[in-house]
Amino acid sequence: MAGAQAGRAALLVLADGRFPAGGHAHSGGAEQAVRAGRIRDAHDLAEYCRGRLHTAGLTAAALAAAAAGGLDPLELDAAADARTPSPALRATARRLGRQLMRAARATWPGPELTALATALPRGAHQPVVLGLTARSAALTPEDAAYCALYEAVSGPATATVRLLGLDPFEATAVLARLAPELDEAAARATARAARAAHEGTDVLPAAAGPLLDIAAEAHAAWPVRLFAS
Repeated sequence: MAGAQAGRAALLVLADGRFPAGGHAHSGGAEQAVRAGRIRDAHDLAEYCRGRLHTAGLTAAALAAAAAGGLDPLELDAAADARTPSPALRATARRLGRQLMRAARATWPGPELTALATALPRGAHQPVVLGLTARSAALTPEDAAYCALYEAVSGPATATVRLLGLDPFEATAVLARLAPELDEAAARATARAARAAHEGTDVLPAAAGPLLDIAAEAHAAWPVRLFAS
């Protein structure tokens, strides 16, 4: 019982937006979507978050679950690279990976985190670091998947409140209504990660959102922006 309680507490710490992993500086593509007129209100935000949940979110969740389950993080990092066609998003993923690695090693230090930081000093992809962080915190692959998926939707929701002045109660309601879909996506991601342990990383999801990739490249070229991505 004490171990389970500690695990739940660690999950809350890792999923907390105040955990110093650098996510607050990123909008998950919402800034470009707002400027392009694709997010104008809570309804648009819900559709945007749903799209991220089932594409980039699902892919990140499976990578995180696989890392938490003990798969080789270097192989997973290569798999993440192959699933991220946008150079801007690859750079963002590694930058966030470096920041998360710093926070993780200070909070839940362990030899696996140190080994990955040494092997990839320029930073591993953030979902891989997230999964390894969950492992170091004695969390499960499913916990890691939940963290990745929640981050995929909560980042844009929080950013949209700042970008549009959207009512934060409405933004929170969007996340609450997505909860059943997040549960389903977490189960899918965890199941694929379990298969990858025996069949290799090719079975991990490679769900993509081409518009997210195009938007990331456009956003990276802006001389002035509120969010880093």
